[in-house]
Amino acid sequence: MSRFTDRDRERIRSQLIEAGRALFTQFGFERTRISDLTEEVGIGTSTFYQFFDSKEELYVKVLLVERQQLEEKIADAVTAGETPREEVQLFLKTTLDEVQANPLISALIVDGELRTLQDQLEGLDVKGTFTVPSPDGPELPFTKRWAQLETFRYDDPELIDRLLISLIFTVRSRNAPVGTDGDVEYAQVEEALIETIVDGLFEAS
Repeated sequence: MSRFTDRDRERIRSQLIEAGRALFTQFGFERTRISDLTEEVGIGTSTFYQFFDSKEELYVKVLLVERQQLEEKIADAVTAGETPREEVQLFLKTTLDEVQANPLISALIVDGELRTLQDQLEGLDVKGTFTVPSPDGPELPFTKRWAQLETFRYDDPELIDRLLISLIFTVRSRNAPVGTDGDVEYAQVEEALIETIVDGLFEAS
């Protein structure tokens, strides 16, 4: 029988997720050991399995937390836009910044690790306490509104979702030559790219 109270279990589970976030960010999934995680939390290695069936399951939970936080950042950024064009620009800028700055977001979107792990962990309840309708990337309710605009070139929200996510993937894939060499700064390349994409998404006025 577990020696932990319900409150203890909730606390330790949260601590393991937070430790996983820090260690997976710093060392990556493969180089992070379960003993590293349990040492951070102050529990025995065998105790880990009272909370997660595997390191993979913990990684999925960490990625889900990251995705939820990304969705919130995107929502905050987009709602600051005064026009649909500004909204799309802010969406792309925010997402690209997060992918560039956060290795877990890069793994989530560019490397598609969440979907791969979900496929491997058959039967895993990946939703947990989080509302996540799709394993493929952030849900983008804004696209439903953009699709209804007469000035927007596409009227299929799902197509717009995939187009925007594909753009993020293309720009931040490991072999993408964006900002790697030459005299042009990455910020300039990103700004020009976003401007070009937004121009292509809206009909000329």
